[in-house]
Amino acid sequence: MNAIPVAASLTPSAGRMPWRRTLGAYAAEARSECLRYLRSPGFMLPVMLFPSMFYLLFGIVMNHGSGADTARYLLASYGVFGVMSPGLFGFGVSLAAERENGLLILKRALPMPPGAYLLGKMLMAMLAAGVVIVLLLALAVGLAHVAVSAGQAGRLLLTGMLGVLPFCALGMFVGTLVKGQGAPGVLNLIYLPMSFLSGLWVPLPLLPAALQRIAPLWPSAHLQQLALGALGLGHAGVTSHLLVLAAYTVAFFLLASRRLRRMG
Repeated sequence: MNAIPVAASLTPSAGRMPWRRTLGAYAAEARSECLRYLRSPGFMLPVMLFPSMFYLLFGIVMNHGSGADTARYLLASYGVFGVMSPGLFGFGVSLAAERENGLLILKRALPMPPGAYLLGKMLMAMLAAGVVIVLLLALAVGLAHVAVSAGQAGRLLLTGMLGVLPFCALGMFVGTLVKGQGAPGVLNLIYLPMSFLSGLWVPLPLLPAALQRIAPLWPSAHLQQLALGALGLGHAGVTSHLLVLAAYTVAFFLLASRRLRRMG
């Protein structure tokens, strides 16, 4: 007796879930993703604290007494280094593990919008990137006494939270290629060399000319320029950097989605 009304409430004339239930499904998936990572501090804490430790040692202790521009440059560079990690590892390692243990197949069988799974992971990566930027700002202002205005801090935070998306896409693609146990090693082989080749550890003018020429190949180099601009250290080519990062994001998401469809 109740089967028809219930079915009608779930599937209106268009044959789709009502928009309120759709929004509820997205919210529930995002909430469950956040709770899952909060209950796994052994994974998330290193992802968020490792960049802060790196910045404390190499950006503050070893550069104590550097000029104001140098201090802001280091904050921008290590900020980019920090936001890369939640995208690459939050997406790549978890997707590889979930694909290997069959959880991804179960997710596909559940009656939820197909994009809810990815949106939940993206929101978690953006939240983690925001925490990384806030920690770095606290270290920069509190210990290194870097002069950062409220507007600059807000722009850097926004840049970091949105700038994590290309690395989410790259991590997602790697997660479709490797198994769970191999994902951390492969991602580190991407994360650390890319950081160096983008000039995040050593300024590009100090690197060999050949490495300077190929730096624009890496999304982290473009994100660094946006982070520098957020702190008032350059504004040229903002649109071109945004377009390159958007192209990276779309390209790797499409490649990863194609591989996931083939696996399904």
